[in-house]
Amino acid sequence: METLGLLADGFWLAIQPINLMLIIIGVTLGLFIGAMPGLGSVNGVAILLPITFLVPPASAIIFLAAIYYGAMYGGAISSITLGIPGASTAVATTFDGRPLAMSGRASLALITAALASFAGGTVSNVLFTLFAPPLASVALNFGPPEIFALMLLAFATFIGLSSDDISKTVFSICIGLVFAAVGFDQISGAPRLVFFDISGFLHGINFLVLAIGVYGIGEMLWTIDSTRGKITTSEAKMSVKGIVTDAKEGMARSWRGTTIGSFLGFFVGILPAAGATPGSLMSYGVSKMLSRESAQFGKGHPEGVAAPEAANNSASTGSMLPMLTLGIPGSPTTAILLGGMVIWGLVPGPRLFAEQPEFVWGLIGSFYVSNFFALLINIAFIPLFIWMLRMPFTILAPLIFVLSIVGGYATTRDMHDVWLIVGFGFAAFFMRKLDYPLAPAVLAIVLGPIAEPTLRQSLLLSSGDPTIFFTRPVAGPITIIALILIFLPLIKKVWDRRGGRRPSAAE
Repeated sequence: METLGLLADGFWLAIQPINLMLIIIGVTLGLFIGAMPGLGSVNGVAILLPITFLVPPASAIIFLAAIYYGAMYGGAISSITLGIPGASTAVATTFDGRPLAMSGRASLALITAALASFAGGTVSNVLFTLFAPPLASVALNFGPPEIFALMLLAFATFIGLSSDDISKTVFSICIGLVFAAVGFDQISGAPRLVFFDISGFLHGINFLVLAIGVYGIGEMLWTIDSTRGKITTSEAKMSVKGIVTDAKEGMARSWRGTTIGSFLGFFVGILPAAGATPGSLMSYGVSKMLSRESAQFGKGHPEGVAAPEAANNSASTGSMLPMLTLGIPGSPTTAILLGGMVIWGLVPGPRLFAEQPEFVWGLIGSFYVSNFFALLINIAFIPLFIWMLRMPFTILAPLIFVLSIVGGYATTRDMHDVWLIVGFGFAAFFMRKLDYPLAPAVLAIVLGPIAEPTLRQSLLLSSGDPTIFFTRPVAGPITIIALILIFLPLIKKVWDRRGGRRPSAAE
Protein backbone atom coordinates (compact mmCIF):
# COMPACT_ATOMS: atom_id res chain seq x y z
CA MET A 1 0.00 0.00 0.00
CA GLU A 2 2.88 2.34 0.76
CA THR A 3 4.19 1.81 -2.78
CA LEU A 4 0.79 2.65 -4.28
CA GLY A 5 0.63 5.82 -2.20
CA LEU A 6 4.07 6.91 -3.35
CA LEU A 7 3.15 6.09 -6.95
CA ALA A 8 -0.03 8.18 -6.64
CA ASP A 9 2.09 11.11 -5.43
CA GLY A 10 4.38 10.53 -8.41
CA PHE A 11 1.42 10.60 -10.81
CA TRP A 12 0.25 13.86 -9.27
CA LEU A 13 3.66 15.42 -9.82
CA ALA A 14 3.87 14.10 -13.39
CA ILE A 15 0.52 15.62 -14.41
CA GLN A 16 1.35 19.08 -13.09
CA PRO A 17 0.90 21.50 -16.01
CA ILE A 18 4.59 22.19 -16.61
CA ASN A 19 5.56 18.51 -16.37
CA LEU A 20 2.66 17.35 -18.53
CA MET A 21 3.57 19.93 -21.18
CA LEU A 22 7.23 18.80 -21.08
CA ILE A 23 6.14 15.15 -21.39
CA ILE A 24 4.03 15.85 -24.50
CA ILE A 25 6.78 17.97 -26.09
CA GLY A 26 9.47 15.46 -25.14
CA VAL A 27 7.57 12.45 -26.50
CA THR A 28 6.80 14.25 -29.78
CA LEU A 29 10.41 15.37 -30.22
CA GLY A 30 11.62 11.89 -29.31
CA LEU A 31 9.28 10.31 -31.86
CA PHE A 32 10.84 12.26 -34.73
CA ILE A 33 14.38 12.08 -33.32
CA GLY A 34 14.05 8.30 -33.15
CA ALA A 35 12.71 8.17 -36.70
CA MET A 36 15.64 10.14 -38.12
CA PRO A 37 18.46 7.78 -39.18
CA GLY A 38 21.65 8.43 -37.25
CA LEU A 39 20.10 10.33 -34.36
CA GLY A 40 18.33 8.10 -31.83
CA SER A 41 17.77 8.64 -28.14
CA VAL A 42 21.46 9.12 -27.27
CA ASN A 43 21.99 12.07 -29.58
CA GLY A 44 18.53 13.48 -28.88
CA VAL A 45 19.01 13.54 -25.11
CA ALA A 46 22.57 14.88 -25.44
CA ILE A 47 21.53 17.70 -27.81
CA LEU A 48 18.57 18.79 -25.69
CA LEU A 49 20.27 18.40 -22.29
CA PRO A 50 21.31 22.10 -22.03
CA ILE A 51 17.69 23.23 -22.52
CA THR A 52 16.68 21.47 -19.30
CA PHE A 53 18.63 23.91 -17.13
CA LEU A 54 15.73 26.34 -17.64
CA VAL A 55 13.36 24.17 -15.55
CA PRO A 56 13.54 22.53 -12.10
CA PRO A 57 15.63 19.32 -11.84
CA ALA A 58 12.61 17.00 -11.49
CA SER A 59 10.96 18.52 -14.57
CA ALA A 60 14.24 18.31 -16.48
CA ILE A 61 14.73 14.57 -15.94
CA ILE A 62 11.04 13.96 -16.74
CA PHE A 63 11.50 15.83 -20.04
CA LEU A 64 14.62 13.86 -20.97
CA ALA A 65 12.97 10.56 -20.00
CA ALA A 66 10.01 11.49 -22.25
CA ILE A 67 12.42 12.05 -25.16
CA TYR A 68 13.90 8.61 -24.43
CA TYR A 69 10.43 7.04 -24.51
CA GLY A 70 9.45 8.81 -27.72
CA ALA A 71 12.70 7.80 -29.43
CA MET A 72 12.07 4.15 -28.60
CA TYR A 73 8.70 4.40 -30.34
CA GLY A 74 10.08 6.47 -33.23
CA GLY A 75 12.89 4.09 -34.16
CA ALA A 76 10.37 1.73 -35.74
CA ILE A 77 8.99 4.35 -38.11
CA SER A 78 11.88 4.62 -40.57
CA SER A 79 12.66 0.92 -40.08
CA ILE A 80 9.19 0.05 -41.40
CA THR A 81 8.52 2.81 -43.92
CA LEU A 82 12.01 3.24 -45.43
CA GLY A 83 13.91 0.15 -44.34
CA ILE A 84 16.48 2.36 -42.58
CA PRO A 85 16.80 1.76 -38.82
CA GLY A 86 16.20 5.04 -37.02
CA ALA A 87 18.41 3.77 -34.22
CA SER A 88 20.31 0.61 -33.35
CA THR A 89 17.44 -0.41 -31.07
CA ALA A 90 15.11 -0.67 -34.10
CA VAL A 91 17.29 -2.80 -36.35
CA ALA A 92 15.44 -6.01 -35.48
CA THR A 93 12.14 -4.29 -36.33
CA THR A 94 13.39 -3.96 -39.92
CA PHE A 95 13.56 -7.75 -40.33
CA ASP A 96 9.76 -8.10 -40.57
CA GLY A 97 8.52 -4.51 -40.54
CA ARG A 98 9.98 -3.64 -43.93
CA PRO A 99 8.63 -6.77 -45.70
CA LEU A 100 5.16 -5.96 -44.29
CA ALA A 101 5.39 -2.41 -45.63
CA MET A 102 6.56 -3.60 -49.04
CA SER A 103 3.57 -5.92 -49.24
CA GLY A 104 1.16 -3.04 -48.59
CA ARG A 105 0.68 -3.76 -44.87
CA ALA A 106 2.61 -0.84 -43.39
CA SER A 107 -0.43 0.09 -41.29
CA LEU A 108 -0.40 -3.35 -39.64
CA ALA A 109 3.33 -3.08 -38.96
CA LEU A 110 3.14 0.45 -37.51
CA ILE A 111 0.12 -0.25 -35.32
CA THR A 112 1.60 -3.54 -34.11
CA ALA A 113 4.83 -1.70 -33.26
CA ALA A 114 2.95 1.01 -31.36
CA LEU A 115 0.80 -1.43 -29.36
CA ALA A 116 3.77 -3.68 -28.58
CA SER A 117 5.79 -0.66 -27.50
CA PHE A 118 2.98 0.40 -25.18
CA ALA A 119 2.69 -3.12 -23.75
CA GLY A 120 6.44 -3.38 -23.22
CA GLY A 121 6.56 0.02 -21.55
CA THR A 122 3.61 -0.82 -19.29
CA VAL A 123 5.02 -4.19 -18.17
CA SER A 124 8.43 -2.67 -17.47
CA ASN A 125 6.89 0.22 -15.54
CA VAL A 126 4.97 -2.19 -13.30
CA LEU A 127 8.07 -4.33 -12.72
CA PHE A 128 10.12 -1.20 -12.03
CA THR A 129 7.55 0.07 -9.52
CA LEU A 130 7.18 -3.19 -7.61
CA PHE A 131 10.64 -4.75 -7.70
CA ALA A 132 13.24 -2.00 -8.23
CA PRO A 133 15.64 -2.71 -5.30
CA PRO A 134 15.67 -6.55 -5.51
CA LEU A 135 15.97 -6.55 -9.31
CA ALA A 136 18.89 -4.15 -9.12
CA SER A 137 20.72 -6.49 -6.75
CA VAL A 138 20.02 -9.46 -9.05
CA ALA A 139 21.43 -7.56 -12.02
CA LEU A 140 24.53 -6.68 -10.03
CA ASN A 141 25.11 -10.40 -9.32
CA PHE A 142 25.32 -11.13 -13.05
CA GLY A 143 29.01 -11.53 -13.69
CA PRO A 144 30.90 -12.10 -16.96
CA PRO A 145 30.03 -15.84 -17.17
CA GLU A 146 26.30 -15.18 -16.90
CA ILE A 147 26.37 -12.36 -19.46
CA PHE A 148 28.43 -14.45 -21.91
CA ALA A 149 25.97 -17.34 -21.49
CA LEU A 150 23.11 -14.98 -22.45
CA MET A 151 25.03 -13.80 -25.51
CA LEU A 152 25.71 -17.42 -26.50
CA LEU A 153 22.00 -18.18 -26.17
CA ALA A 154 21.18 -15.29 -28.51
CA PHE A 155 23.52 -16.71 -31.16
CA ALA A 156 22.15 -20.20 -30.59
CA THR A 157 18.55 -19.17 -31.36
CA PHE A 158 19.63 -18.02 -34.83
CA ILE A 159 21.64 -21.19 -35.49
CA GLY A 160 19.41 -23.87 -34.02
CA LEU A 161 16.05 -22.63 -35.24
CA SER A 162 16.90 -20.81 -38.43
CA SER A 163 14.92 -21.64 -41.55
CA ASP A 164 17.97 -20.59 -43.60
CA ASP A 165 20.93 -22.72 -44.59
CA ILE A 166 22.79 -23.41 -41.33
CA SER A 167 26.24 -23.10 -42.89
CA LYS A 168 25.28 -19.73 -44.37
CA THR A 169 23.89 -18.60 -41.00
CA VAL A 170 27.14 -19.54 -39.24
CA PHE A 171 29.15 -17.78 -41.94
CA SER A 172 27.02 -14.66 -41.52
CA ILE A 173 27.60 -14.71 -37.74
CA CYS A 174 31.35 -15.13 -38.24
CA ILE A 175 31.46 -12.15 -40.61
CA GLY A 176 29.66 -10.06 -38.01
CA LEU A 177 32.06 -11.15 -35.27
CA VAL A 178 35.03 -10.20 -37.47
CA PHE A 179 33.62 -6.71 -38.00
CA ALA A 180 32.89 -6.43 -34.27
CA ALA A 181 36.57 -7.14 -33.51
CA VAL A 182 37.92 -4.33 -35.70
CA GLY A 183 39.72 -1.58 -33.79
CA PHE A 184 41.47 -1.63 -30.44
CA ASP A 185 41.34 -4.75 -28.26
CA GLN A 186 39.20 -3.88 -25.22
CA ILE A 187 41.48 -5.77 -22.83
CA SER A 188 45.03 -5.43 -24.18
CA GLY A 189 44.53 -2.13 -26.01
CA ALA A 190 46.39 -3.41 -29.09
CA PRO A 191 45.02 -2.52 -32.58
CA ARG A 192 43.70 -5.43 -34.62
CA LEU A 193 42.10 -6.10 -38.00
CA VAL A 194 43.00 -2.61 -39.24
CA PHE A 195 42.44 -3.42 -42.91
CA PHE A 196 45.10 -2.02 -45.28
CA ASP A 197 46.39 0.12 -42.38
CA ILE A 198 43.54 2.60 -42.90
CA SER A 199 43.39 4.77 -39.77
CA GLY A 200 39.60 5.00 -39.90
CA PHE A 201 39.34 1.37 -38.77
CA LEU A 202 41.14 2.18 -35.50
CA HIS A 203 37.91 3.44 -33.93
CA GLY A 204 36.15 0.23 -34.95
CA ILE A 205 33.06 -0.24 -37.06
CA ASN A 206 30.10 1.61 -35.60
CA PHE A 207 27.07 -0.67 -35.42
CA LEU A 208 24.68 1.96 -36.73
CA VAL A 209 26.95 2.52 -39.73
CA LEU A 210 26.67 -1.16 -40.63
CA ALA A 211 22.92 -1.22 -39.96
CA ILE A 212 22.22 1.82 -42.14
CA GLY A 213 24.38 0.42 -44.93
CA VAL A 214 22.76 -3.02 -44.80
CA TYR A 215 19.14 -1.94 -44.36
CA GLY A 216 19.25 1.47 -46.06
CA ILE A 217 21.49 1.26 -49.12
CA GLY A 218 21.21 -2.55 -49.37
CA GLU A 219 17.39 -2.49 -49.21
CA MET A 220 17.22 0.26 -51.82
CA LEU A 221 19.47 -1.69 -54.22
CA TRP A 222 17.50 -4.90 -53.62
CA THR A 223 14.18 -3.16 -54.34
CA ILE A 224 15.52 -1.60 -57.54
CA ASP A 225 16.92 -4.95 -58.70
CA SER A 226 13.92 -7.09 -57.74
CA THR A 227 11.39 -4.78 -59.43
CA ARG A 228 13.61 -3.89 -62.42
CA GLY A 229 12.59 -0.26 -61.95
CA LYS A 230 8.86 -0.96 -62.47
CA ILE A 231 7.79 -0.05 -58.93
CA THR A 232 6.31 3.43 -58.62
CA THR A 233 4.48 3.62 -55.29
CA SER A 234 3.62 1.35 -52.39
CA GLU A 235 0.11 -0.03 -52.05
CA ALA A 236 -0.11 1.20 -48.44
CA LYS A 237 -3.62 2.36 -47.52
CA MET A 238 -5.13 3.92 -44.42
CA SER A 239 -8.60 4.22 -42.88
CA VAL A 240 -10.15 4.32 -39.42
CA LYS A 241 -11.75 0.91 -39.98
CA GLY A 242 -8.41 -0.37 -41.21
CA ILE A 243 -6.67 0.83 -38.04
CA VAL A 244 -9.13 -1.09 -35.85
CA THR A 245 -8.84 -4.21 -38.03
CA ASP A 246 -5.05 -4.04 -38.06
CA ALA A 247 -4.97 -3.48 -34.29
CA LYS A 248 -7.05 -6.62 -33.73
CA GLU A 249 -4.95 -8.67 -36.14
CA GLY A 250 -1.70 -7.32 -34.69
CA MET A 251 -2.68 -8.20 -31.12
CA ALA A 252 -4.00 -11.63 -32.10
CA ARG A 253 -0.88 -12.63 -34.06
CA SER A 254 1.79 -11.01 -31.91
CA TRP A 255 0.76 -11.46 -28.27
CA ARG A 256 3.43 -14.12 -27.70
CA GLY A 257 6.23 -11.97 -29.09
CA THR A 258 4.96 -8.95 -27.16
CA THR A 259 4.98 -10.92 -23.91
CA ILE A 260 8.47 -12.31 -24.52
CA GLY A 261 9.84 -8.91 -25.52
CA SER A 262 8.27 -7.16 -22.53
CA PHE A 263 9.83 -9.41 -19.91
CA LEU A 264 13.09 -10.37 -21.63
CA GLY A 265 13.74 -6.79 -22.73
CA PHE A 266 13.33 -5.49 -19.18
CA PHE A 267 15.63 -8.13 -17.77
CA VAL A 268 18.35 -7.47 -20.38
CA GLY A 269 17.87 -3.72 -19.91
CA ILE A 270 18.72 -3.83 -16.21
CA LEU A 271 22.05 -5.55 -16.92
CA PRO A 272 24.77 -2.90 -16.77
CA ALA A 273 26.15 -1.97 -20.23
CA ALA A 274 23.65 -4.21 -22.09
CA GLY A 275 20.85 -1.89 -23.16
CA ALA A 276 17.91 -2.05 -25.54
CA THR A 277 19.70 -3.15 -28.71
CA PRO A 278 20.81 -6.60 -27.45
CA GLY A 279 17.44 -6.95 -25.73
CA SER A 280 15.49 -6.36 -28.95
CA LEU A 281 17.64 -8.75 -30.98
CA MET A 282 17.49 -11.46 -28.32
CA SER A 283 13.71 -11.09 -28.02
CA TYR A 284 13.37 -11.45 -31.78
CA GLY A 285 15.45 -14.65 -31.70
CA VAL A 286 13.57 -16.17 -28.75
CA SER A 287 10.19 -15.29 -30.28
CA LYS A 288 11.22 -16.93 -33.52
CA MET A 289 12.39 -19.96 -31.55
CA LEU A 290 9.05 -20.37 -29.76
CA SER A 291 6.74 -19.41 -32.64
CA ARG A 292 4.72 -22.01 -34.53
CA GLU A 293 5.27 -19.91 -37.67
CA SER A 294 9.03 -19.41 -37.35
CA ALA A 295 9.48 -19.93 -41.10
CA GLN A 296 7.47 -16.72 -41.70
CA PHE A 297 9.89 -14.61 -39.66
CA GLY A 298 11.88 -12.31 -41.93
CA LYS A 299 9.13 -12.38 -44.56
CA GLY A 300 6.64 -10.10 -42.83
CA HIS A 301 5.25 -11.57 -39.60
CA PRO A 302 3.66 -9.16 -37.06
CA GLU A 303 5.28 -11.06 -34.19
CA GLY A 304 8.68 -10.22 -35.67
CA VAL A 305 7.76 -6.54 -35.28
CA ALA A 306 6.16 -6.83 -31.85
CA ALA A 307 8.94 -8.73 -30.08
CA PRO A 308 11.78 -6.23 -30.67
CA GLU A 309 9.52 -3.20 -30.20
CA ALA A 310 8.17 -4.46 -26.88
CA ALA A 311 11.73 -5.31 -25.86
CA ASN A 312 13.39 -2.00 -26.67
CA ASN A 313 10.69 -0.03 -24.86
CA SER A 314 10.83 -2.37 -21.90
CA ALA A 315 14.63 -2.23 -21.85
CA SER A 316 14.61 1.57 -21.89
CA THR A 317 12.77 1.55 -18.56
CA GLY A 318 14.87 -1.35 -17.30
CA SER A 319 18.09 0.53 -17.99
CA MET A 320 16.85 3.31 -15.69
CA LEU A 321 16.74 0.89 -12.79
CA PRO A 322 20.48 0.35 -12.19
CA MET A 323 21.03 4.06 -12.83
CA LEU A 324 18.65 5.14 -10.07
CA THR A 325 19.26 2.37 -7.55
CA LEU A 326 22.99 1.70 -8.03
CA GLY A 327 24.32 4.71 -9.93
CA ILE A 328 25.32 2.41 -12.82
CA PRO A 329 23.95 3.39 -16.26
CA GLY A 330 22.31 0.53 -18.13
CA SER A 331 22.66 2.13 -21.57
CA PRO A 332 24.44 5.04 -23.31
CA THR A 333 21.32 7.21 -22.96
CA THR A 334 21.04 6.61 -19.24
CA ALA A 335 24.73 7.47 -18.93
CA ILE A 336 23.86 10.95 -20.25
CA LEU A 337 20.89 11.13 -17.88
CA LEU A 338 23.18 10.13 -15.03
CA GLY A 339 25.51 13.00 -15.90
CA GLY A 340 22.58 15.40 -15.94
CA MET A 341 21.40 14.22 -12.52
CA VAL A 342 24.86 14.79 -11.05
CA ILE A 343 24.92 18.30 -12.54
CA TRP A 344 21.54 18.99 -10.91
CA GLY A 345 22.90 17.87 -7.54
CA LEU A 346 21.07 14.53 -7.43
CA VAL A 347 23.21 11.55 -6.41
CA PRO A 348 21.93 8.25 -7.87
CA GLY A 349 22.26 5.20 -5.65
CA PRO A 350 20.47 3.29 -2.89
CA ARG A 351 19.97 6.43 -0.78
CA LEU A 352 18.20 8.31 -3.58
CA PHE A 353 14.86 6.58 -2.85
CA ALA A 354 15.09 7.63 0.82
CA GLU A 355 16.53 11.13 0.40
CA GLN A 356 14.68 12.26 -2.74
CA PRO A 357 11.38 10.30 -2.79
CA GLU A 358 9.45 13.11 -4.51
CA PHE A 359 11.91 13.17 -7.40
CA VAL A 360 12.13 9.37 -7.76
CA TRP A 361 8.40 8.70 -7.67
CA GLY A 362 7.66 11.71 -9.85
CA LEU A 363 10.01 10.23 -12.44
CA ILE A 364 8.39 6.78 -12.13
CA GLY A 365 4.93 8.34 -12.48
CA SER A 366 6.13 10.15 -15.60
CA PHE A 367 7.08 6.79 -17.14
CA TYR A 368 3.41 5.77 -17.17
CA VAL A 369 2.23 9.15 -18.48
CA SER A 370 4.95 9.28 -21.17
CA ASN A 371 4.12 5.76 -22.31
CA PHE A 372 0.43 6.65 -22.69
CA PHE A 373 1.06 9.85 -24.66
CA ALA A 374 3.69 8.15 -26.81
CA LEU A 375 1.05 5.64 -27.93
CA LEU A 376 -1.52 8.35 -28.72
CA ILE A 377 0.93 10.57 -30.61
CA ASN A 378 2.37 7.64 -32.53
CA ILE A 379 -1.05 6.44 -33.71
CA ALA A 380 -2.05 10.02 -34.56
CA PHE A 381 0.94 10.35 -36.90
CA ILE A 382 0.53 6.96 -38.61
CA PRO A 383 -1.34 8.54 -41.59
CA LEU A 384 1.70 10.76 -42.18
CA PHE A 385 4.02 7.75 -42.11
CA ILE A 386 1.73 5.90 -44.53
CA TRP A 387 1.78 8.92 -46.84
CA MET A 388 5.56 8.61 -47.06
CA LEU A 389 5.15 5.18 -48.63
CA ARG A 390 2.90 6.56 -51.36
CA MET A 391 5.70 8.67 -52.81
CA PRO A 392 6.97 7.45 -56.20
CA PHE A 393 9.98 5.21 -55.78
CA THR A 394 11.93 7.51 -58.10
CA ILE A 395 11.68 10.07 -55.27
CA LEU A 396 11.84 7.60 -52.40
CA ALA A 397 15.07 5.88 -53.52
CA PRO A 398 17.19 9.08 -53.63
CA LEU A 399 15.60 10.10 -50.30
CA ILE A 400 16.63 6.80 -48.73
CA PHE A 401 20.14 7.20 -50.11
CA VAL A 402 20.53 10.77 -48.81
CA LEU A 403 19.09 9.90 -45.38
CA SER A 404 21.40 6.91 -45.14
CA ILE A 405 24.50 8.96 -45.96
CA VAL A 406 23.54 11.89 -43.72
CA GLY A 407 22.47 9.57 -40.89
CA GLY A 408 25.73 7.64 -41.05
CA TYR A 409 27.83 10.80 -41.12
CA ALA A 410 25.87 12.34 -38.21
CA THR A 411 26.70 9.32 -36.04
CA THR A 412 30.51 9.72 -36.12
CA ARG A 413 31.17 12.76 -38.38
CA ASP A 414 33.76 10.75 -40.27
CA MET A 415 33.81 10.36 -44.07
CA HIS A 416 35.44 6.95 -43.56
CA ASP A 417 32.10 5.72 -42.19
CA VAL A 418 30.23 7.14 -45.18
CA TRP A 419 32.32 4.97 -47.51
CA LEU A 420 31.71 2.00 -45.20
CA ILE A 421 27.94 2.56 -45.47
CA VAL A 422 28.13 2.38 -49.25
CA GLY A 423 30.38 -0.69 -49.07
CA PHE A 424 28.11 -2.48 -46.61
CA GLY A 425 25.12 -1.62 -48.79
CA PHE A 426 26.60 -3.33 -51.84
CA ALA A 427 27.86 -6.26 -49.72
CA ALA A 428 24.37 -6.75 -48.24
CA PHE A 429 22.83 -6.65 -51.71
CA PHE A 430 25.13 -9.41 -52.99
CA MET A 431 24.61 -11.46 -49.81
CA ARG A 432 20.86 -11.36 -50.41
CA LYS A 433 21.37 -12.33 -54.04
CA LEU A 434 23.31 -15.38 -52.80
CA ASP A 435 20.68 -16.18 -50.12
CA TYR A 436 22.90 -15.37 -47.14
CA PRO A 437 20.85 -14.19 -44.13
CA LEU A 438 21.72 -10.68 -42.92
CA ALA A 439 20.13 -10.77 -39.45
CA PRO A 440 22.80 -13.07 -37.89
CA ALA A 441 25.60 -10.72 -39.04
CA VAL A 442 23.80 -7.74 -37.51
CA LEU A 443 23.26 -9.70 -34.28
CA ALA A 444 26.95 -10.61 -34.15
CA ILE A 445 28.26 -7.08 -34.54
CA VAL A 446 25.94 -5.95 -31.72
CA LEU A 447 26.66 -8.77 -29.30
CA GLY A 448 30.31 -9.33 -30.27
CA PRO A 449 31.67 -6.39 -28.24
CA ILE A 450 29.78 -7.73 -25.21
CA ALA A 451 30.44 -11.45 -25.71
CA GLU A 452 34.19 -11.28 -26.36
CA PRO A 453 35.31 -9.35 -23.24
CA THR A 454 32.95 -11.32 -20.96
CA LEU A 455 34.34 -14.60 -22.38
CA ARG A 456 37.91 -13.50 -21.75
CA GLN A 457 37.11 -12.10 -18.30
CA SER A 458 35.38 -15.36 -17.37
CA LEU A 459 38.40 -17.42 -18.44
CA LEU A 460 40.70 -15.10 -16.49
CA LEU A 461 38.52 -15.62 -13.41
CA SER A 462 38.74 -19.41 -13.79
CA SER A 463 42.43 -19.51 -14.83
CA GLY A 464 41.42 -20.73 -18.28
CA ASP A 465 38.96 -23.40 -17.09
CA PRO A 466 35.87 -23.37 -19.40
CA THR A 467 33.78 -25.33 -16.89
CA ILE A 468 33.03 -22.00 -15.19
CA PHE A 469 30.18 -21.65 -17.69
CA PHE A 470 28.64 -24.94 -16.49
CA THR A 471 29.28 -24.87 -12.73
CA ARG A 472 27.74 -21.51 -11.86
CA PRO A 473 24.02 -21.82 -10.94
CA VAL A 474 22.74 -19.25 -13.45
CA ALA A 475 25.29 -19.51 -16.26
CA GLY A 476 25.19 -23.34 -16.29
CA PRO A 477 21.56 -23.92 -17.40
CA ILE A 478 21.72 -21.07 -19.93
CA THR A 479 24.92 -22.46 -21.48
CA ILE A 480 23.49 -25.99 -21.71
CA ILE A 481 20.32 -24.73 -23.44
CA ALA A 482 22.47 -22.70 -25.85
CA LEU A 483 24.63 -25.70 -26.74
CA ILE A 484 21.54 -27.86 -27.31
CA LEU A 485 20.20 -25.26 -29.74
CA ILE A 486 23.55 -24.98 -31.53
CA PHE A 487 23.74 -28.74 -32.08
CA LEU A 488 20.01 -29.10 -32.77
CA PRO A 489 20.42 -29.05 -36.59
CA LEU A 490 23.01 -31.83 -36.37
CA ILE A 491 20.75 -33.86 -34.06
CA LYS A 492 17.82 -33.41 -36.50
CA LYS A 493 20.00 -34.51 -39.41
CA VAL A 494 21.17 -37.67 -37.63
CA TRP A 495 17.60 -38.41 -36.53
CA ASP A 496 16.24 -38.00 -40.08
CA ARG A 497 18.93 -40.29 -41.52
CA ARG A 498 18.19 -42.98 -38.97
CA GLY A 499 14.49 -42.63 -39.66
CA GLY A 500 15.12 -42.98 -43.39
CA ARG A 501 17.02 -46.24 -42.99
CA ARG A 502 14.39 -48.04 -40.99
CA PRO A 503 12.05 -49.02 -43.85
CA SER A 504 14.88 -50.49 -45.92
CA ALA A 505 16.11 -52.47 -42.90
CA ALA A 506 12.63 -53.83 -42.30
CA GLU A 507 12.38 -54.97 -45.87
